[in-house]
Amino acid sequence: MIPSDASQFSLLPLLSLTSKAFDRGVTRVVMLALLTAGIWCWQHDRLVGANWSVPLDYTGDSLEILARIKAAAEGDLVPFGAHVLHRLGAPFGADWTEYPGSDDLANFALGQMARVIGVAAASNLALLLAHVTAALAFYGCARLLRHRWDWAFAGALLFAFSFFSLSRGLPHLWLTFTYTVPLALLTCGLIAAARRTPMRRTWRWLCYATAAVLGASNPYNLFLYLQLLAWAVLARWWRSGWLAPQRRSWSREVRLGLACGLVAVAVCAAIHARIEYGTAGGNDAPLLVRNYAGTEIYGLKPIELVLPPSRHHSPWLAALGHRYLRWTDWRGEAFSPYLGLVGAAGLLWMFAALARSLLARSRPRLSGPALPAAWILLFSVIGGVNSILAFYLGLDLFRATNRYSIFLLALALLFLVARLSRLTRTWRPAVRLGAAGAVVVVGLWDQLPVRTGRDASRRIAEQVNADRRLGEVLEQRLGPRAMVFQLPVLDFPEGRPQLGVNEYDHFRPYIATRTLRFSYGEPKGRARGTWQRDCSRMTPADLIQTLEGAGFAGLYFNPRGYPDGAAGLLAELASAGRAEIIQEPGEGPGVVRLRPAEHPQPPVARSLTFGVGWNRRAPDEASDAPHWTNGPAALSFYNPFPQALVAPARLVLSSAGERTVRLIVNGREQTRLRVSAEPQELDLPAVELRPGINRLELDTAEPAIRVSEQRLKLRAIAVRQFQLRPPGQPNVDLGDEPAPAGAGGEAVPPGDPGRS
Repeated sequence: MIPSDASQFSLLPLLSLTSKAFDRGVTRVVMLALLTAGIWCWQHDRLVGANWSVPLDYTGDSLEILARIKAAAEGDLVPFGAHVLHRLGAPFGADWTEYPGSDDLANFALGQMARVIGVAAASNLALLLAHVTAALAFYGCARLLRHRWDWAFAGALLFAFSFFSLSRGLPHLWLTFTYTVPLALLTCGLIAAARRTPMRRTWRWLCYATAAVLGASNPYNLFLYLQLLAWAVLARWWRSGWLAPQRRSWSREVRLGLACGLVAVAVCAAIHARIEYGTAGGNDAPLLVRNYAGTEIYGLKPIELVLPPSRHHSPWLAALGHRYLRWTDWRGEAFSPYLGLVGAAGLLWMFAALARSLLARSRPRLSGPALPAAWILLFSVIGGVNSILAFYLGLDLFRATNRYSIFLLALALLFLVARLSRLTRTWRPAVRLGAAGAVVVVGLWDQLPVRTGRDASRRIAEQVNADRRLGEVLEQRLGPRAMVFQLPVLDFPEGRPQLGVNEYDHFRPYIATRTLRFSYGEPKGRARGTWQRDCSRMTPADLIQTLEGAGFAGLYFNPRGYPDGAAGLLAELASAGRAEIIQEPGEGPGVVRLRPAEHPQPPVARSLTFGVGWNRRAPDEASDAPHWTNGPAALSFYNPFPQALVAPARLVLSSAGERTVRLIVNGREQTRLRVSAEPQELDLPAVELRPGINRLELDTAEPAIRVSEQRLKLRAIAVRQFQLRPPGQPNVDLGDEPAPAGAGGEAVPPGDPGRS
């Protein structure tokens, strides 16, 4: 990536360029941007203006992206502040403050754009900008490295349309912004350059700006950038005097590298300072469950770097992808790491050049792009450094290391551009341009997936328009800021689909309306939203009474979430006197109109919320089996009233082995008792439940006991009953299912092997 003669580096002042050369440079940049935009619009059928009001995808994670843009447009997702979405999580509002998200600044900017052009058009423009900025960043880095413009142009187009970005699309919008990757590699290579580099002020500002942008964007890219930066600083320090300690000095490059690392970390910390995992002493279950198994499922598999996708233009190459899908049991994010034929050739050539250098020299020179590529592979592969860190140190946050394939692609293409610029330097310009064009044609044919055609766009447009029409009717008939409860009740984020209803489908009416408030969107495992799970177990008559008493004006239902298409639910609601249905023609979602109380009261949960320290029930356990903790554990209860409630409590406890258990409520110890295998009852006459979140902890100093080597067999305290009786409210008991998406310890989310 960085030539050994680092003195080649310079950012030529624009004034030193001739007017003709400057005009040529600007023209090429404009041509690159226009060509990239044209290819993207053709690939995604966005050559017609009317199609820009339709998102590229309207399912799964795309709906969360669109909801985030909508929330930013309404002023709910503001960087550096609390993230409370006032139109979600009704009636309390959905608090996403502790829900980690990347690119808050970019999402906020996109939201402001959506206020003018609409959410769908803003999402399309963001995807277009992702590809255009990737092309311009790669081209700029290649030209700063003094590579020929035609090969830099070709490499930029291939990098902009990497299969990585094309396969991510709207569901992983912020992963498609790969423009930071070549900038990160360039600045790290500059710091690690073999010879002293003339550190002009422009270079330093480029390094600082790159660090700041990486700190404010995708955490995955930031994490790898910090690793490469550390290696660059170490390499530069080594070369500045490792063999002569008396001459060792902190060179300007070393100081620059350390400063860049501090800038990146500081920016990241400032943006994510709002996130407080476990906002009340760490007692809440984590929103996103990560564990060692994820590093194997989503780790980098070297075969996927050269494995053509199943949607390839060539039937023969596509057959390889289909075979892979049939044979593998660990798909992860299949085909995303594919480098393409050109990228794979560049990677192989790069490692072959390194091997030749090692074999041909008595004192081989270890430099160039192959070294960072080797580290990326060593860190990212299944069982590599990342897996070791996750297994032994619990650093499992960055589990999807297959996403680092985009760095490998950037290194391979930069290497190819450098070598081809050198090999073709004596060619006539027309011949060289033709060769570069041929490489682009082959590369784009290989990397661009088969177009889905206009039928897919038409289907999405029909869904979007149906949601808009339903939203307009609801806002007219229910009134502004009316509340709508949504069935089936789904967890957020990363919840479980229910029959034909995907995990984020409930965002659709929110995206399509302007003032209506919806129950969906409260983060899972939080006491403020537990009442919704209670509602899902009520009879229709009780459900109507609860919702209308809380002020809800409508009951949204999605027929695809019921085996009978919600016919039974609607019949029971009609028999209870709620037969008015607002629905588009067909079998789409609809809303049963309710009669909200004139003086509504906030809903109160009928069950406690499981926090950290609880095991999920094994599939073969009975529904009335005790709930086991794997150590100290927590429960929570949300009091929605402005005054405290005093409630008597009753507990029935036992344990694995004899131990002392302390009951702590809101940080104050209520009682302690000695517990054994025999169930023991405990009655507390008065437990104060203050307004807001109340934390109830079961603390024990004795370690948990593993009763077998199977999962979910680490046991400490068995809770057979835990009941509160607030005055004037339904009894609050332990509930049926602890921690729907995993609550730490040995909890295992569905479909995730978890810890063994």
